[in-house]
Amino acid sequence: MFRALLKSKIHRVTATPSELHHQGSCAIDENLLDAAGIVEHEQIHVWNIANDERFVTYAMKGKRGTGTISVNGSATHRAAVGDVVIIAAFAQAPEQEVSGFKPKLIFAHEANRQLSSRNFVPVQQS
Repeated sequence: MFRALLKSKIHRVTATPSELHHQGSCAIDENLLDAAGIVEHEQIHVWNIANDERFVTYAMKGKRGTGTISVNGSATHRAAVGDVVIIAAFAQAPEQEVSGFKPKLIFAHEANRQLSSRNFVPVQQS
C-alpha cells in the first residue's frame, strides 16, 4: 500500500502580478522551488488564505531571486495580487517509509524570500 504524504510546503507567500492569458499555471521563484524540492511541472495544491479558494495546478519556474508567485491562466480568478497563499506538493510513499518520512517546509516573509525551514509540523495544542 502507498500513502499520499505532504512532501513540500511553501507557507504564506504573497501572490504577485499574473497573466490571465498565459499558458502556464503557477510560476514560483526558483529559490523557493529549490528550497522546497518542488520541480517544474510538478503537481501542486494552492490554498488561498484570503478567500478560501483551493485548487490544483502545476509549478513553473519563476525567475530566481524575484519573489515571483504568479498564479496564471484561469487560476487568476482564484488568487489576486497580494493574496497570501500556501503551496503544497504531495508524494506517494510505500507503507514502510511512512514512519520516517519528513516533509520540506519553507517559511517566507512578505517579499517571498525564505526565512526558515523545518521538516515537521508541530503538534496542535488545542
